[in-house]
Amino acid sequence: MVPADAGGGLMRGDLLADPVEGLDEALAAVDAFDGALVAGLLRPGAAQAAAVAGLAEAVAGTPLAARVAEAAERAAAGAAVEDHFVALAAARSALLGSVHDALALRIGEAVGRPVPEEGSSPDVAEGESSPPAGPEHAPNLLAAARSWLCDLARSGWRGIDRELVAGAAPVVSAMLPDPALRRRATLLDGFAAELAASCPGTTLERVPVRRWADLWARGLLLTVPGSAGERPGGPVTGRLLPLGIDVQEHATAVQAQVHAVFEPADGGAPRLVRAGVSAPKPDTVVGAGLWQLLRPRMSLLGAVSEGRSMELDAMPVTAEGDLVWDDERARAGEPADPFATARVRLSAATSARVAPLDRHPVRIAVPVLVEGYAAHSEEGRLAFDLAGRRLAVDTDRMPAAGPLTPEAVAASHACVGLLRWDAGEFLLQPLAVEATVRKKTIAVHAGAWAGGTTDKAGVRAEKAATDAVAVLRERAGRLLRK
Repeated sequence: MVPADAGGGLMRGDLLADPVEGLDEALAAVDAFDGALVAGLLRPGAAQAAAVAGLAEAVAGTPLAARVAEAAERAAAGAAVEDHFVALAAARSALLGSVHDALALRIGEAVGRPVPEEGSSPDVAEGESSPPAGPEHAPNLLAAARSWLCDLARSGWRGIDRELVAGAAPVVSAMLPDPALRRRATLLDGFAAELAASCPGTTLERVPVRRWADLWARGLLLTVPGSAGERPGGPVTGRLLPLGIDVQEHATAVQAQVHAVFEPADGGAPRLVRAGVSAPKPDTVVGAGLWQLLRPRMSLLGAVSEGRSMELDAMPVTAEGDLVWDDERARAGEPADPFATARVRLSAATSARVAPLDRHPVRIAVPVLVEGYAAHSEEGRLAFDLAGRRLAVDTDRMPAAGPLTPEAVAASHACVGLLRWDAGEFLLQPLAVEATVRKKTIAVHAGAWAGGTTDKAGVRAEKAATDAVAVLRERAGRLLRK
């Protein structure tokens, strides 16, 4: 365990093992509704009608109750329209939001870090409030996207075919050039690509039930007017101390998210923040080659690779703690070791509130420090023994675009990582580890190659990616000339 005065994030491993009241019931209602989407709601059977009714029952007594009850009744009769599907998606998201909040509270108790109350944020000055949402941008495109998502719910995952899935293509093509719609367009594009790769649905051996329901519900709610706005938190000035990089890769896109501690220049309390950068990608660019797509878009990646802090000057930030990165407002600072930051500053750092649509257990990613553990493998799965308490290690999330490997994690004695929750248990995703080699402490970071590398494996991977990108550009140029 890490003592409270050492600055570490994980304090009470016993709390992470205790059951959370009401969690199983909420997830059961969500699972039943997700199962109803497999066959679709065009001609629902008795089991599907019961699942939809169960979702309505789970939100009874909340402000959603009346609308969801009506939607469930119409869906059970096979007569649901757009507003009804939106209500069902909202009920599902509200249940998962309640699960998120219960788990976040438990993590806050375990790591000794307070969870911000709803409606409060250290990024918003006292007395300020969010500006009212203005008229939604491109309402016709959003309506077209909702219509496609409703058609998916009627057909179900077993009923998808190429013609139905292709209905998203013109909507996505019209959205992508518009920066205000790009977030939603990327989600719809990735979702449609997964569905297209699985057509026809009748031949699927296994349906990713939870994942597709998540994408469907999130896509539907993001196309509701006013749902995708971000609360501004005002510019911040001070020192940014990176902890590590989380890389998320899809066949058509890649994102790197830097988790860090921010120290305000005015001497205020340190805060947990994130800075993300994303880019579209061809499916042939993988591994260390991903950094070539991301590196030119954010100087912070180079600072993380070099183990440096960054000085920020009036950098915009959302109320949710996401820096709206601008290279013109940042410069490289002094060397900053992530483990020193974690030991000294992490436990005192306050976290920002979570945006309503981000309240989902899969979005939980809390930076923590664990030390003094014994690593062992159970049925091929790595886990840390923390004073007799087991904490599973999620090595599958570690990117191939860095030198951090399961073997390095297994040999370590200290780890900076993200505490997550999945499949009914808490997991630790390593971002960096320390190990003793020949009586010397060495550190291995998942984002070590972000700014470039002299590592032989990294150099080979980058060269392969450079060649692949060059070929793709040459082919694209040839097609344009035709």
